[in-house]
Amino acid sequence: MSDLGALLRKAREQRGLSLDEIQELTKIRKRYLEAIESGDYSVLPGSFYVRAFVKNYSEAVGLDPEEVLRLYQHEVPAPAVEHATEPIPVRKPRKMKSQASERFGKIGFNLVMWCFLILILVLVWYYVVRNDDPDTNKADDTPITENSSTPAPATDNPDPSEPAVSVTPPPPTKAPTTVTFNSKSGKTDLYDIGPAGTVHKVELKVVGGRNWVEVRSGSNRGTKLFYANAEDGAVQTYELTEPIYINVGRADFTEVTVDGVPVPDGDRAGSKQLLLVPAAEGAGASATPSPAAGEGAATDSITSE
Repeated sequence: MSDLGALLRKAREQRGLSLDEIQELTKIRKRYLEAIESGDYSVLPGSFYVRAFVKNYSEAVGLDPEEVLRLYQHEVPAPAVEHATEPIPVRKPRKMKSQASERFGKIGFNLVMWCFLILILVLVWYYVVRNDDPDTNKADDTPITENSSTPAPATDNPDPSEPAVSVTPPPPTKAPTTVTFNSKSGKTDLYDIGPAGTVHKVELKVVGGRNWVEVRSGSNRGTKLFYANAEDGAVQTYELTEPIYINVGRADFTEVTVDGVPVPDGDRAGSKQLLLVPAAEGAGASATPSPAAGEGAATDSITSE
């Protein structure tokens, strides 16, 4: 067995996948998968298919295909000359587009945050400062004094012909959604999602290319909610009623948000594991225990309006 085949087989066994399941995910025949694991590339149709099959196999088991091909390039046959020149001009514009998109995305995010802050200040002025204005209170009392010339004693059976005066309190302001980094357990980043008592909406969108996506409830060994290669533009949404574990093959092809608030995923060409934990009722700043005893982790918080 070759070193590359041993790496792929170990990654597959760690995920609990069989060759039949890999065949279903990648659409590669089982005998080709067995040949890749054993290092017998003569069974495959050609050198171009060897690299393509290795990339698809790596994505299916959560490995970075480019990094795998770079580390084991001495084992993988070199592609034909006519195919080697095609990927070079294609990947450069994508990288430039990603950098420009990231720069404009940060500017747009900062602009939205400032708009939310101004909106909150306007609401505070309207419900606090304006309601405390004595002229406003006087105007509100005028209709009551005009409708009754003399005060009437309170009775258990009021006259139904008299109009009832109702005072409606202002609606409570919805607490903003917060995404706070708690700690890191192995390769998994733990985030606390607040506030408590709110059903948050988690959205996972694939942008930029085909990407491996794994979503489980509770933990990385919980019930499977999604477990497949997702096509570009695919969107998955879930209600955060319990912890949700997310594992993606390419972080730069994935956008994860909670109620519209982005969850940092590194935005790099590699795998990323996240655990989103909803805040518990009556808990303090964080209801999630640190995974490693004595490990002090700084918390970074992202907040919506």
